[in-house]
Amino acid sequence: MSDTSALAAELIAQLTRRRLTIAVAESLTGGLVVAELIAVPGASLVVRGGVVAYATELKSSLLGVDAELLAEKSPIDPEVARQMAEGVRWRLGHQGVPADIGLATTGVAGPDTQDGHPVGEVWIGVAIADTVTAHGLTLGGDREAIRSATVSESLLRVLELLPE
Repeated sequence: MSDTSALAAELIAQLTRRRLTIAVAESLTGGLVVAELIAVPGASLVVRGGVVAYATELKSSLLGVDAELLAEKSPIDPEVARQMAEGVRWRLGHQGVPADIGLATTGVAGPDTQDGHPVGEVWIGVAIADTVTAHGLTLGGDREAIRSATVSESLLRVLELLPE
């Protein structure tokens, strides 16, 4: 079992024990985060689903990220990550009740810079109840390494922020 698979299994176990649900919004990871989560047996009890909003305009139309913010800052921004995390909680909620946790990834996996942001700049958004945070990373390696590290770091951030 890889470290990432172990993190996913631990997160699913913790969410199940606490009866919490999670919804995921992904850009640079392209579905890898939700794929790791649903690879764990029993994930259907807690994973609401995932949205891959790879194109910038989809972050606004699907997740409710402020279009002016996207135009002004680009999608590689801490506030964009926060809005993606909060947006996916509501978009993948049920009967007007949001998922308990929203997790979002945005950044530059390479091989080229994007909108003046360097390869390896990543933002992870986590929304739990009234707390919405963004965690910045500067990652090295090739595209695959950056995407893989983002998945692991995303799962770890949620585990660290889970309420007791």
